[in-house]
Amino acid sequence: MENVNTVKTVTLGAAGMVSAVAAWLFARLGVLFYVLLVLAVAMVIDYITGMLASKTEAIDHPDDSAYGWNSKKGAKGIIKKVGYLCIIAVAMMVDWVILHVASDLGLEITLKAFFGIMVTVWYLLNEALSIIENAGRMGAPVPDWLKNYIAVLKNKIEQKGE
Repeated sequence: MENVNTVKTVTLGAAGMVSAVAAWLFARLGVLFYVLLVLAVAMVIDYITGMLASKTEAIDHPDDSAYGWNSKKGAKGIIKKVGYLCIIAVAMMVDWVILHVASDLGLEITLKAFFGIMVTVWYLLNEALSIIENAGRMGAPVPDWLKNYIAVLKNKIEQKGE
């Protein structure tokens, strides 16, 4: 019985710690926290669907070595996603600098993150397009209008950035 209580304490302690960290991050990042969370989920889904699409292509083309699982491609995909996170971090740094310089100049800016949100949403839309493409490679019918709508949204964010 003592072991059960220990496990419950550790489990509740871990859940409490995750909740506390999430609350702290939300307090610091605002709405950007949720967008980053959705991006993280999309990155995982994109990676999994990419692997499944490669497996499907290997099944469809068993004699062609150009298709199939490739650890180099997988590693390259992970490195690319780390690059996304680095660029998002830079955008967040720009937001931080703008906020603090404005504060030092006596200007009040209520938006905590502008560039961080724009860049993160742009990458989120990029991941959504990739997931749709991967699903198509797996043989799932993909509505063209959905793919086009996401591409239009991504282009609108690019235009806003300019």
